[in-house]
Order: sequence, then structure tokens, then C-alpha cells
Amino acid sequence: MKKLLLIGLVAMLGASCKSYLEEDTTGLLYGPNVLSTQEGLESALTGAYRGLGAQWTYGFLHPSANAATLGSDDVTTHPASNKADWREFDQFNVSTTNQRSGAVYNGCYKAIQGANNVINNYQKTTGTKATIDIIAGEAYFIRGFSYYWLTRFYGSIPLVMAGEYSDSLLTIKKSTPAQVYDLIVADLKKAETMLPNTRREPGRPNAGSAKAFLADVYLTMAGWPLKQTDKYDLAAAKAKEVIDNRATYGFALMPTFAEVFANDPAVASIPESVFQISGFTGGSGTANATYGNTTMPGEEGGWDDMFAELFFFRDFPEGPRKSATFRTEFGLGTTKIPWQNSLTRHPYYQKWYIKGNIVTSSISLPSVMMRYPHVLTIYAEAKARGTGGPDQAAYDALNAVRLRGRATGTKALTPADGLTATQFADEVVQERAWEFACERTRWFDLIRLERVEAANAAKSPDDLQPIKAITKANYWFPLPYSDTSINPGLN
Repeated sequence: MKKLLLIGLVAMLGASCKSYLEEDTTGLLYGPNVLSTQEGLESALTGAYRGLGAQWTYGFLHPSANAATLGSDDVTTHPASNKADWREFDQFNVSTTNQRSGAVYNGCYKAIQGANNVINNYQKTTGTKATIDIIAGEAYFIRGFSYYWLTRFYGSIPLVMAGEYSDSLLTIKKSTPAQVYDLIVADLKKAETMLPNTRREPGRPNAGSAKAFLADVYLTMAGWPLKQTDKYDLAAAKAKEVIDNRATYGFALMPTFAEVFANDPAVASIPESVFQISGFTGGSGTANATYGNTTMPGEEGGWDDMFAELFFFRDFPEGPRKSATFRTEFGLGTTKIPWQNSLTRHPYYQKWYIKGNIVTSSISLPSVMMRYPHVLTIYAEAKARGTGGPDQAAYDALNAVRLRGRATGTKALTPADGLTATQFADEVVQERAWEFACERTRWFDLIRLERVEAANAAKSPDDLQPIKAITKANYWFPLPYSDTSINPGLN
């Protein structure tokens, strides 16, 4: 942790940032009293955001988090080439030196470092109290968000509450998932009371963002590994708060699925974005970004990093959502070949293509970490698994997502169909698979429902296979060697 926590207090963004954080922190001095000022506190918060959105090193603008979810049944990678780090996830053989794993881990802890600096100092900061409270609310959100990603990927992790390095960090122990989730819930509860209803900028959360993630956290806590089933009712209630106040928070379901993934670099945010990590235009054209090269086939100059699993594509319901989700013909100019004749013989994900199929601004597009349909499906599933089973509002929430995505004439599900609560919940989970394909959602659903083994047993033989029997130990990744080598107590 020494190397990680000695990273500078604030990562400078520079004036070229767009739709990320407009503050230019160049020239600010970071002395011992800097966090006593509102400007210094804001700069520390900027550093926290930067941990989530670096171009090459760490965070979520590049596809490392996507790579880490390849154990699901919706996405796979190249069986050869230079994709060794990607294949480790798909084949359940993740090493302690996996660079993709390390990028997510380091980015989250970098964000936590900046958030801790804010949280530990904001009550002593002079300035406008209302603004300082919002800054602190964003910091609580970022810390809860970061620990949520970390514990889902790694299970037991070190809980770092300091913003500055001390020797004690070299002997810090791992905390259990239950302990980590206690902090996540506490942070998000603080965030929902301190954040405004209207976000300051597209790349920041508002009160609705905190409530939505709290609902998702409760849904996860109800499943593996904690299995605190009382949290289903809490998840449903919190998701319903967001749904009932969606206009207040600026959330809306877009009319068509294709509009969701128009991927226009000129558009800073879409109504479905509950929380996003906004991009910036200061990066290189061939950035290590989720959009562009990484999800394009070699026939189009892409890197073949990730594409659709065959049975998942085969079983995907026909309709406008399938058309907008996948690319099935490739090639430059007017010459196209079907995916069956391509180098990898797999369909690709249209979702991550940039408007005009360009890659020159791939880092400028936001990484949307939760869309509003996610909230609808949280409510529908949690209500079904909680007290009393699904109500009409749960059916309405599911149908809003289901009918937008499927072919014209698709039947809306109704209580009269005679589905049991479990059957309805399973319908929601499957709809989430289709709606959020290749959006880092399916893996976590399979884990909390303990379905990883079954999903991988049903893969096409032409997709990558696990190299050994999957056990619960494979649900989590080993902590990076960069930390365990310094602190053996983390092994």
C-alpha cells in the first residue's frame, strides 16, 4: 500500500478536461493547511474523481473492469494474441500480477485516498457550509462506490480510512465483506442526505445516485456471500424512492434503446445516466478506452479485446435492443463480411462503437456506471424476493424495460400469468442479462445468485472454457502482488 498511498494528493486534470471536472487545479499549493480551505477541499475531491477516470493507469474509463467480468456468459475474448490478462478472467485463473485487476484495484484505492482527505477534514474547512457539505457528500459517495467495486471483486480487503501514508498501513489487515458493506452502507446513507437533487456536473452524483447505489448494495447483500435476505425489502424501498422521484433527480427511460447508445462525444450525459465517470478530450486518439479500438474487430483495425459469447447472442430475444446491442458485419469501406466469416467468428458489441465509428475521441465518452433501467430491475427483483412478492409496480417496472427492448407485439407480463414470486424474479434477472449485456452487470448477478458454475457449464464449445472446475474461491480475485509483497498480512 505504500506505493499506492504515496501517489500525489491530487491528480492534476489540466484545463483540457471536458465534462469531467472543469476546475483547473494547476498551480495550487498543497501544504499542511490546504484542506482547511474550500478550494483545497475541492481539489482533493478532484483527485478522488481522477482515481476513477485515468486514461491508461487505473479507473473505469478504460476496459479493465469489463475484463474482470469475463467470467459471465455474455462476453469473451480472443483465444490467443496478446490477451493473456483478459483470458485469465474468462478461464478462472486470475494471477496476482494481472494488470487489469491491478488497474481497478489501484484506481479505487486512489479514489478512496482522495475521498478520505475530504471526509477527514471537511468539518474543519472554512468556506460556504452548503458547498462544503456537497463536496463531502460526493466524497462519501465516491468512497462507498469504490469499496463496493473492491469487495465484489476481491471479497476481504483492507479498509483504508486515512488520506496520508503512515507506517501502520504496511501492517494493515483485511476486513471481511460484512465489515466492508457496513462502511459502504454508512457512506451512501451520508451521501444521500448531503448531496443535492441536481448534480453539479454530469460526472458527479446527486441524491438520487446515492439512493440508487444503496438499493443495488442492499440487493447484493441479500445474496452471496452475506445472504442477508432482509435486505430485499430495503432494496425495493430504496429503489422505489428513486423511481417515484425520478423527475426530481433528472432520471428517465429513453424512448428507444438505440438512443441510449448513440455514443455521441458531443453529448455530455443522457437521461438514463444515474452516475457516470465522464471522459475528457485531453487523451490520445488510441486511448486504452472501453469505446473504440478495444471492442472493434481486427477487420476494422480494432484490438479484439472483448466480444459476444455465441450462445448468449443466439438466445438474445429479437427486437430493437438486439439490433442496437450487436455488430454482425465487419469491414472497412463498402466491403463487409458476416461475423461467421470473421477472424474470431464472433459477433461484436455495437454498444461500444462511437458515433461515426471513429476512435479519435474514444476517451471523451463517459463510462456510465449505472443506468436508470437498472433501478427499475432492482425494484422488480427485490420486491419479488421480499415480503409479499411482486406487486403491480414491480410488473410495470419490468415491462418498461422488457417492452422497449423486444420485438413489436411482445406480451407484457401480468400477475394473471400465474408466475410465482421466484419465477418472476428469474424473469427480471434474465431481462437484466439482455438489457445490460457487456455492461459489467451480468457477472455480479451470477455471483450473488451463485449461478457462475451453471452459466459457464452452458457455454458454446467454441468459446473459451474454464481451465478447471469453478468453486466459490473463483468468485473473488487474489489481491494484487504489488500490495501483498509489501504486506504479507494481506495474503
